[in-house]
Amino acid sequence: MKQRIVSVDILRGFTILVMVLVNTPGTWSKVYTPLLHADWHGLTPTDLVFPFFLFIVGISISFAYKNKPKIWPTYKKIVIRSLKLIGLGLFLALFLPYFPFVKDFEALRFPGVLQRIGVVFLISSILFINFNWKTLLTISIFILIGYWLFLGFIPLPNGSLPTFDRAPNNWANYIDLKVLGKHMWKADYDPEGVLSTLPAIATCICGILVGGILSNKNINKLIYLLITAISLLVCGYILSIWFPINKAIWSSSFVLVTSGWATLILSIIYCLTDVLNWKFGSIFKYVGYNAIIIYFLSSFISKCFYLIKVNPQQSIHSWLYNNIFVQSFLADKLSSLLYALTVVSFYLFLGYILYKKKIFIKV
Repeated sequence: MKQRIVSVDILRGFTILVMVLVNTPGTWSKVYTPLLHADWHGLTPTDLVFPFFLFIVGISISFAYKNKPKIWPTYKKIVIRSLKLIGLGLFLALFLPYFPFVKDFEALRFPGVLQRIGVVFLISSILFINFNWKTLLTISIFILIGYWLFLGFIPLPNGSLPTFDRAPNNWANYIDLKVLGKHMWKADYDPEGVLSTLPAIATCICGILVGGILSNKNINKLIYLLITAISLLVCGYILSIWFPINKAIWSSSFVLVTSGWATLILSIIYCLTDVLNWKFGSIFKYVGYNAIIIYFLSSFISKCFYLIKVNPQQSIHSWLYNNIFVQSFLADKLSSLLYALTVVSFYLFLGYILYKKKIFIKV
């Protein structure tokens, strides 16, 4: 049986549930600020969610592909899994508003959360199989420094000096516009764009390196985790003086700070569960075993709820929210949050049922 670290499963499940929470409010016009992304520069709790998951993908890679032979069947499995993730992401992009008939394919968004996970998983897995931890560390440092220097100091083709602000003088946005055109989330940028995928790979490599700490039986893992967390946070916040923390362009400081927080939170959970053997967070562990499929289902069902009408004026989503959760004695933001928490509770229960029935769906 493959080695499993309880704390990793708990953090994975918790991260997915927070993803569901922030993606399914009752109404987007009434959401508490911590449950929204930073407008541009800055960091909110919501901004931690996606990098946390890529970080955990890295940890999983370090366990799943440790000592795997460098042969075609190994690479084939990696490629197939990557294509499955990308395919699921593109399906979600097609499903609404285009499914079942593609009405405006030119406006279809190509990037997305699952697509980025697929690409990052593919590249990071191949790097892990072929290089040792010192080389991986060097690669991640090269990516982070190179990304900073490129975005901050290389003039754009029009001769203008680059900035870290929104388009047009931002290299990440400029390349996305040239490569993706209309296939973007917004007209001026995409948070899962082309160039910003490079530092996202560095996030995954951070997870791989932390996974190496967890799999090493000859060290005090908790001490190494804490040292790593503090080092990443200090370096990240220092770098943010020159390269602001920014999820939209996945800045190098964003990689370091979010990886630092992920390592710190993981070390706390590791201490409680794997060291002290506390029965802590099992409900999140159940979700962690089927993390990808639960995220996919949550996105798919949410889109169905927005698409299917119960009457000409209301979708299933709006009918449920307006008739069950909107109450005169509740604040609007609280009503919206209660809707999201109800959705989260459903997927908590689903994760528990799948776990108890020993159904583990690998994508």
